[in-house]
Amino acid sequence: MLTAAIPFPDISHELFSIEIRSFTFALRWYALAYIFGLLIGWRICVMAVSRPALWSRAGPPLDRRQIEELLTWIILGVIVGGRLGFVLFYQPEYYMANPLEILKVWQGGMSFHGGFLGVAIAGLVFCLRQKASLLSVADLLALATPTGLFLGRLANFINNELWGRPTDVPWAVIFPGAAAQNCLGVVSLCARHPSQVYEALLEGLLLGTVLIYLAWRRGWLKMPGALTGTFLVGYGAARSLVELFRQPDTQFVTPGNPVGHAIHFGDWGLTMGQVLSAPMILIGLALVLHAFRRSGTATKQRTSFVA
Repeated sequence: MLTAAIPFPDISHELFSIEIRSFTFALRWYALAYIFGLLIGWRICVMAVSRPALWSRAGPPLDRRQIEELLTWIILGVIVGGRLGFVLFYQPEYYMANPLEILKVWQGGMSFHGGFLGVAIAGLVFCLRQKASLLSVADLLALATPTGLFLGRLANFINNELWGRPTDVPWAVIFPGAAAQNCLGVVSLCARHPSQVYEALLEGLLLGTVLIYLAWRRGWLKMPGALTGTFLVGYGAARSLVELFRQPDTQFVTPGNPVGHAIHFGDWGLTMGQVLSAPMILIGLALVLHAFRRSGTATKQRTSFVA
């Protein structure tokens, strides 16, 4: 029985809208989250490259002008990768039957894992063109990303989307709408985990704080790939944890699979978010180990040279 819950705040999805004849322009919270996330991320990168002491003897991988150019590539990677990732990972059959719907990005439907792949490809091409250190540029992007994740997950909450599973915890939220209130066995109001807020705090605030600390206080930017690996492990672990509280994707829910596992064997399985996060964790661990090994080897070589 529901004993305590938090009513969903009455916040409009749009900050404002302007109608010009038959055309309506609306600024939504989700778009604002993307804009501010990119701008704050850009500023963090500029601050990092402006401090040569944070880097190894080779110095920062990019200058301020190159970071501004990289921002354009990142925006393209986020939008194209995020959209195609959602199409391919979550609703391929629908979009293959309705290909024109793929272009309607404004209707929603973006995947972080797809956006991540898009950014990785865009960053790779950019580094090859600029002859910049791929791992060091990746470390910059790792520093910049959690802010966007934090703002984006808060926008998910305001948009009343990606809510969690039904629960009776005191901080549960009563999300509006027939879909959110369709809870098996609940006859009154249905309250759910605010999983968007969980993700904002773990993937955004906590992970971002750890990365900033490691970069500014522990000198991890001097070990190319270490921050990138930490980001991959941190995001993958946080996302996998929150998947336990997040409402499963409807396309994976069946009478024999009510939990919504994308891969399952009996009662055990993994959601699509966990499946996509597993390789991130493994690659992240490999990058951190590689960075520490290279750092240890370089230290030994310098010591031998001095001796």
